[in-house]
Amino acid sequence: MKLFVGLGNPGAKYVRNRHNVGFMAVERIAEDHGFSPWRSKFQGLVSEGRLGGEKVILLKPQTFMNHSGQSVGEALRFYRLSPGDVTVFHDELDLAPGKLRVKQGGGHAGHNGLRSIHRHIDSDHARVRIGIGHPGHRDRVAQYVLHDFARADQEWLDDLLRAISEAAPELARGDTARFMNAVGRHLTPQRPPAPKVAPHAKENAPCENAAQTQANPLPEQAEPEGPLAPLQKLIDRFR
Repeated sequence: MKLFVGLGNPGAKYVRNRHNVGFMAVERIAEDHGFSPWRSKFQGLVSEGRLGGEKVILLKPQTFMNHSGQSVGEALRFYRLSPGDVTVFHDELDLAPGKLRVKQGGGHAGHNGLRSIHRHIDSDHARVRIGIGHPGHRDRVAQYVLHDFARADQEWLDDLLRAISEAAPELARGDTARFMNAVGRHLTPQRPPAPKVAPHAKENAPCENAAQTQANPLPEQAEPEGPLAPLQKLIDRFR
């Protein structure tokens, strides 16, 4: 069993905030893969389902971002899971908008939701870092993350959430490399190969040079003079 945690803040006014992109990711997974309706549990909202052959619990803590660890800790203890069974989806200031990385363990880098989770379950869990970009100065960070995504962000955001959802079964299996490859294939579709020309078609194809020769035939060349040519000219002169 795996526990996928999306980070965000509860309440209608935060729904489209950049800080809530973790909520958006697990909501998209639940919708696309037919998970159960969300219900209140563990100071959060829970939805259950399967990704591939793996049972997965989706959790959206409702404790506000700074206390997310309380909800995650309760769920972890109830299901008797280890931190290694947890994957946290969260916004990442240090990645450009639309970029995505998976990381195992490590520090919280000042993210208050991760900071709280580390206090309650340790840091040995996976996290899916969803890039939202940086406002340019640390004094503007709080205002930036608590504002909605811009209208211009909607296309890449929808595309990225769809890619995360489609690749989620690989993540549930613990194969982060295949998860990242699947996300990459969705975001940058391969171009179709150029159509192959059969060998016999090439042989029968008209030659460009031949077509040009027919359109612009060479001028007729005069017949070369033979040994009787001077005598014939003399006869013609006295006729």
